[in-house]
Amino acid sequence: MNVQDLINKIDDKTYTIGIVGLGYVGLPLMYTFHQKGMPVIGYDIDQSKVSNIETGTPYIKHLGQEMMQALAASDHCDATTDFARLSEADAILLCVPTPLNQYREPDMSYVISTTETVAHHLREGQLVILESTTYPGTTEEVMIPLLEKHSGLIAGKDFYVAYSPEREDPGNPNFNTAKIPKVVGGHGEDALKLALALYDTAIVQTVPVSDTKTAEAVKITENVFRSVNIALVNELKVVYAKMGIDVHEVLDAADTKPFGFMKFTPGPGLGGHCIPIDPFYLTWKAREFQENTRFIELAGEINTHMPEYVVEQTTKALNSHKKAVNGSKILLVGLAYKPNVDDMRESPTFELFHLLEELGAEVAYYDSYIPTIPPTREHAHYTGRSSVEWNKESISGYDAVLISTNHSDIDYSELAEWSDCIIDTRNAMKGISPKNGHHIFKA
Repeated sequence: MNVQDLINKIDDKTYTIGIVGLGYVGLPLMYTFHQKGMPVIGYDIDQSKVSNIETGTPYIKHLGQEMMQALAASDHCDATTDFARLSEADAILLCVPTPLNQYREPDMSYVISTTETVAHHLREGQLVILESTTYPGTTEEVMIPLLEKHSGLIAGKDFYVAYSPEREDPGNPNFNTAKIPKVVGGHGEDALKLALALYDTAIVQTVPVSDTKTAEAVKITENVFRSVNIALVNELKVVYAKMGIDVHEVLDAADTKPFGFMKFTPGPGLGGHCIPIDPFYLTWKAREFQENTRFIELAGEINTHMPEYVVEQTTKALNSHKKAVNGSKILLVGLAYKPNVDDMRESPTFELFHLLEELGAEVAYYDSYIPTIPPTREHAHYTGRSSVEWNKESISGYDAVLISTNHSDIDYSELAEWSDCIIDTRNAMKGISPKNGHHIFKA
């Protein structure tokens, strides 16, 4: 079947789209294609996710029940743990994790293992697209050789390969998957044409680029930009604090300039799957070309050390109450890495947990979005810990409350009343008058 025949299948909505990995990227992508009438099959190794899709039960809070019920009730949506069914899909979109290992080097194990699985079931005419963020060259240097080796087929002749990076912003009501332009790079003209036709069915705009490594570089660049600018305002926060200047007031005022300024806000460190990780993919790849990414690495160093700064400020806050960190009860408000989601990937709150407990503090957390900490590879020893209750009796029992994530469902006026020592890393207490000079601290 030639490319035009496959495009005709897309136009006729008989082209089946397979999504591998039904997490924060794969699930909304699956729903987006489904809403446009495309037949979709979701694949995941986790049976609970498959079962939740079949029953319409949410497992990612901010995506809501409506999405899950629509998928469950649909006659053109299916979910499975049976990867032999990959042959049923016309396009296979890979949405798998790309973390760093303990040496802050790319961990490509998920991409490699999933690609090998796809290869064993690959048939002629299929389109394989990687959506995971990775270093420039991954598609051509890692994926295609594996697909060809294990399938016996040739990319560009027997099957097609493309790269299109996810651009999800969990919890942002203004930009769901369908509303975010899609960068697409193909391995050859036919692959690009087919991938563009696929995404054009569901995404507001497609942005074609010359090849897969350029598309990979686009996503890395987007996240490097954010990492560097967050590092800048984090550094300014520390400097201005010593000068007695509120960095948030400075940034709010600077943001009134209608040109030449883009507002970023400081915090207790970087979180989420992308920004703390992706820049290091580029620094790692750059070494292959004997290049040093000093600017990027400096930004990473600043952001990585922010939890230590927050702990230092927490120590000072407790000292003002004639208390030591050792033996103090400290409540961390917000376990998720950003407001109003249940996504705790790379959340700096875990590092705050670790640092404070190392100093002898008794640490608990409050987060309505994460009532119990689920199993994770990185923080297995916190599995099963539960959020405290949000009431005066509970909150007032802590020597200090540290705001790590500023969820909008928290009544910060109540918090100001219930706690005598608050360390605010997110400017959540803006506009609330402190009881005295030892009540609210910026960190």
